[in-house]
Amino acid sequence: MTESTRSAREVLDDHLRESREGTVENDLKRNYSQNLVVLIADGVYHGHDGLRQLAERLFKELPNPRFEYTTVLVEGEMGLLEWKADSEHAFVDDGADSYLIRDGKIHAQTIHYTVKVKSK
Repeated sequence: MTESTRSAREVLDDHLRESREGTVENDLKRNYSQNLVVLIADGVYHGHDGLRQLAERLFKELPNPRFEYTTVLVEGEMGLLEWKADSEHAFVDDGADSYLIRDGKIHAQTIHYTVKVKSK
């Protein structure tokens, strides 16, 4: 199966597997368009470099995170992910990402999450 013939569900499932394993570069190569657009509350990020910046930020905010995917839905070219993450000093309980998946690649993504610091 070539990348362009993968279904949206196959692309999203592969992205989630890569995300859990922490292989950002493999994820970018396999699952993301070079012309990616990512919308997040603080702005718009473009391409693989933009997503690298966002991944780096997330892993600084949540070192060695453990992810839980609570909802994964795909309909046509659209995907929705609701997620939680936990790390030693912080957690996320409201993660929500949406995806536009076309021709075997993610072309657009929205990301929302709030990092909450654990009380000592």
